Amino acid sequence: MKFSTKEDIEAPIEDAFKLFSDFDQFERSALRRGAEVRRVDSLPQHDVGMAWKTKFKLRGKERKIDAEMVEYCAPESYCLELKSADVTALATLELMSLSKSRTRASLAIELKPNSLSGRLMVKTLRLGKTKLEKRFKTKAADFVCVLERDYKAGKRA
Repeated sequence: MKFSTKEDIEAPIEDAFKLFSDFDQFERSALRRGAEVRRVDSLPQHDVGMAWKTKFKLRGKERKIDAEMVEYCAPESYCLELKSADVTALATLELMSLSKSRTRASLAIELKPNSLSGRLMVKTLRLGKTKLEKRFKTKAADFVCVLERDYKAGKRA
């Protein structure tokens, strides 16, 4: 099952990539929302092999996800592999320069079940795919708006 969207951001591709790869900011954001996030690699810079262990509550149940950077091609793309007991997901970001000051971001998440309960979960998600896809696109658009606003205010990149 795959969710994808494209959003344009008013920033050069290099700056847009810096905005989308501010993993320290993403960690802080998750911590503020009550998740436990721990970086488990010792890489000095962003690259393939970056990894995190996360723990959070969702719908009353504690969830654990291990994330690892499996592809990193600055300033065009990266891919994170997210693994839980039941589902594996690939989250990809691809950037394309539209002009000197405008970049198109393609965001996608593909879910693959690892177990019977994972298959049931993905089947259930398929029933509401239209609603979930709309929510994914709305959240992605909101996220890009925040990045763009912060970039214009000089807070990032």
